[in-house]
Amino acid sequence: MYDALLFDLDGTLIDTESIALAAGLAAFAAHGHPVDEAFMHGLVGKDEPSSRQLIRAAMPHVDLDSVDRHWRDGFAAGVDRGLTLKPGVAELLATVRQPMAIVTSSGRSGAHRKLGIAGIAQAFTHVVTLDDVTAPKPAPDPYLLAASLFGVAPERCLVFEDSETGAEAGHRAGCTVVQVPDMVPSQGRWAHHLAPDLLTGARMAGLI
Repeated sequence: MYDALLFDLDGTLIDTESIALAAGLAAFAAHGHPVDEAFMHGLVGKDEPSSRQLIRAAMPHVDLDSVDRHWRDGFAAGVDRGLTLKPGVAELLATVRQPMAIVTSSGRSGAHRKLGIAGIAQAFTHVVTLDDVTAPKPAPDPYLLAASLFGVAPERCLVFEDSETGAEAGHRAGCTVVQVPDMVPSQGRWAHHLAPDLLTGARMAGLI
């Protein structure tokens, strides 16, 4: 049914969003601009340039470079302590036979580092990152690139995403989209299948 499987990374395969949330809350508070979880949830799935624009719009006088350094240091420390796979990841990766790629809004070095720490790097033929495209998610470009690397039509690809931004990218690329919301609930506007976990989503899409 599908020629290739394309996976978002953060919040879909590995539990990094909770680390990013805690580190971000601490960073904003430490620099005199406390924010709530709802504000942080609005940044989920966004690439870094887009996130910075949203932050600047909300707090024009923030020393964003200092906040960013604090946030990055806190996030890196959290990642170094280890990454937990999301429910069903190990079982799904061990079951499917289609070629697989990562399609992430993280930069190249960060994506490969997280894959290595999580112990799943070997499962993926390609890793498409923010550094590989001009227009990041929610533009379809990252998923179109991943499909082209396999030499298959996007319509023959199954996408797994957690965020609205990522699901929109996959949908606009013409892929079938399974969305498994992580920290932010979703009505599944861009999803063909809205699921509580990866294995359920894979079954809904007819993959397993």
